[in-house]
Amino acid sequence: AVIIRYIAMLLTLLGTWFIVQTYFDQKWKVISLRSWLGEAPAGLWTRHKCGNQNSCPPNYFAFKIISGAANVVGPSICFEDTVFMSSVKNNIGRGLNIVLVNGTTGQFLKMGTFDMYSGDINKLDVFLQGIKDGTIVLTASYDDPATKMNDKVRAHFVKLGSNHVKKLGFRDNWVFLGAKGMKSKSPFEEHIKNDEKTNKYSGWPELLEMEGCAPRKMD
Repeated sequence: AVIIRYIAMLLTLLGTWFIVQTYFDQKWKVISLRSWLGEAPAGLWTRHKCGNQNSCPPNYFAFKIISGAANVVGPSICFEDTVFMSSVKNNIGRGLNIVLVNGTTGQFLKMGTFDMYSGDINKLDVFLQGIKDGTIVLTASYDDPATKMNDKVRAHFVKLGSNHVKKLGFRDNWVFLGAKGMKSKSPFEEHIKNDEKTNKYSGWPELLEMEGCAPRKMD
């Protein structure tokens, strides 16, 4: 009986092998290591700088700016695939979070956080006055960006290309990329008002996320 079972098993295996050889393409015999490991075809999972949806053309810098969510989740600023400010890095703060980079080389220059609810607005004024021509300025709000805001500071941002800073108010959300020496308004700016009728969170609007390609300053 044991021998009969072994013979039956052998016949079954031989039959299965015959069916596979007969009805399936011979190319299935050759399985590449990449396929076996489950690697996707080239280009299917391409990652772009800062996790953006698209890559940037030559002479453009990739960036992504995310505002804070209420007073719970902090903002994030990424430039050329380097996250300069985020909650993970523990270098963000309530108010305005700002990163400065060289508009020609993309080199990081400076960063700062400015409490716009109970901080000293003069610190932000001095920071903005010190920005040199050709510098790219990336800004993300968190919690409250405007209680301490005054006309002088708003004027600095206007010169950087902002179109929304004039109406920035208590607990609004704001993301902005501008540059010192701009002769027109920046196309990289988003602003959402704090409105109890439309707020996503209790007392705060939903967060803002902006990504894109900023042109390199060509001398």
